[in-house]
Amino acid sequence: MISPGTMGLNTRSQPEEVLFMRKLIFMALVIALAAPVAAMADGTAPTAPSTANQTCKLALKTLGTTLFAQTYASNGAKPSAFGKCVSSTLSSARAAVTNAATTCKKEQADLSFATSHGGKTFDQFYGGNSSQGKGASANAFGKCVSKAVSNSVNDQVKAVVSAAKSCKVARKADPAGFATKYGPGHNAFAKCVAATKSTP
Repeated sequence: MISPGTMGLNTRSQPEEVLFMRKLIFMALVIALAAPVAAMADGTAPTAPSTANQTCKLALKTLGTTLFAQTYASNGAKPSAFGKCVSSTLSSARAAVTNAATTCKKEQADLSFATSHGGKTFDQFYGGNSSQGKGASANAFGKCVSKAVSNSVNDQVKAVVSAAKSCKVARKADPAGFATKYGPGHNAFAKCVAATKSTP
């Protein structure tokens, strides 16, 4: 009988294959998350999806894997938490980008902008590079929007983290009361966070 190894077939065990695939998925996720951050740093105005990714990446880093999963996954499952965070954050991310663009357009059109910004024009204040002409204006506007959106993301994550910490304390102090108020299911913690967090 000819063994699999003799025929040159892959003899990697099933657990090894699963681990290998998980590593590939993790690497792809890291690359996908890094892309929006790089795009926002080079002066390109952020989009709602990239903003949602940025928000969830920061929330995951701040909350930690377990608390992040309890906050965003209705069943507390860690693998699905990030995707659910992004989908639930898209609406606020879209609003953040729209509001930032509106604010930056007003600043760009403000003839007295330099007076309140150290004598610098809009392009000089936000541009931050050697671009001239049309490129400089586009670069400055993109960086203005990115800065405003970044501030909004930080505020939103702070609100979520503050709510999550409050809910964690409340659940530990009175488990029965917590279950009565938010339900006994896996999504009780997420309900508490949603009800507790303040809108930035």
